[in-house]
Amino acid sequence: MAKAITAISYAELRRARLRSQLLAPGSQTVSAAETVSALFALQSQEWSSAQLAIHARCPAVSQADVIQAREVERAFILTWTLRGTLHLVAAEDVRWQLALCGPGAIRGTGSRYKRERGLEAIQAILSREGALIRSQLAQALDSRGIPVAGQAIHHLVRYAALRGLVCFGPEIDGDLSYVLQDQWLPEQAPQPNDPLPALARRYLAAYGPASMTDLKRWSGLATAQVKAAWKAVGNECVAVTLPDGEALMLKEQLGALETATDETTVRLLPRYDNYLLGYESRAFMVANAYAKRVHPGGGMIRACVLIDGEARANWKLEKRRRGLRVKVSPFERLSAAEAAQLEAEAEALGEFLNTSAELQIDGA
Repeated sequence: MAKAITAISYAELRRARLRSQLLAPGSQTVSAAETVSALFALQSQEWSSAQLAIHARCPAVSQADVIQAREVERAFILTWTLRGTLHLVAAEDVRWQLALCGPGAIRGTGSRYKRERGLEAIQAILSREGALIRSQLAQALDSRGIPVAGQAIHHLVRYAALRGLVCFGPEIDGDLSYVLQDQWLPEQAPQPNDPLPALARRYLAAYGPASMTDLKRWSGLATAQVKAAWKAVGNECVAVTLPDGEALMLKEQLGALETATDETTVRLLPRYDNYLLGYESRAFMVANAYAKRVHPGGGMIRACVLIDGEARANWKLEKRRRGLRVKVSPFERLSAAEAAQLEAEAEALGEFLNTSAELQIDGA
């Protein structure tokens, strides 16, 4: 049974979640591999956005370092996993994460993923040819009589990934390729004896304070599995009352509630960032008047300027003749101090991308 503590405010909740999400001063990591491992799964339906998400949590690395970690060191891989969605997952975690979360994602897709003949063909083709981009794999499958028209190739490869057969390999002329997962990651890491509580523990470490509903939304697991996982870690947690519900946090996370700072934290979060989509209720991160500026619907999650854990502006990158422009559209006017920190964040983003980045704040 989790020990209860007093209610916490949205400001305290943001502070705690910033630290869990590696976005607070003092919580940021020193390598891309450490970042992905600590988050357990980093949302990556856009590979470019995933790279920026790592940068927000690990300012010491460059884009080239992130690519090196994935393609050469293979410290983490890009594949479909939680909720059947693309994530970066640490090499040591991918197999047990897929074993736990893959079956539910497959069940949720219906009969269109029952493609055993297609799996055999993919296995044979990639075993012989090595890394292939989507068009090359589709052509090879088509020659074997496997349907690939329209979205068929996408559904088949996604199914193969959820089964642990394939993952994304190196970029080839700007396109991500597919490889056999066991060839890309031949070493078998030790697996947890009891994966359900292990998953809940890792989730709370990266997202806490969080609710059981948050865990279900994030993982895609069945309700019975989520309840079992939640119960299993109860003695390791404290219960907190949030302005919009109840939650748990690991006992070692209590310091994030107790440590206040006058330092303003400004972060440029990309589209689909973990912080922006990892919770059922998003009231803590954005004022209701601006909620649609962050979560407009249809599965879209826009890039946001986060100030002390609150979404305060949208932003986007624009190409210039020389370098890039970070164009910021505030929900309300930013203070001079906030604008100064945003300038520093834009400069750091340019360094990450190995170019110059000019900041433009609309209305400034």
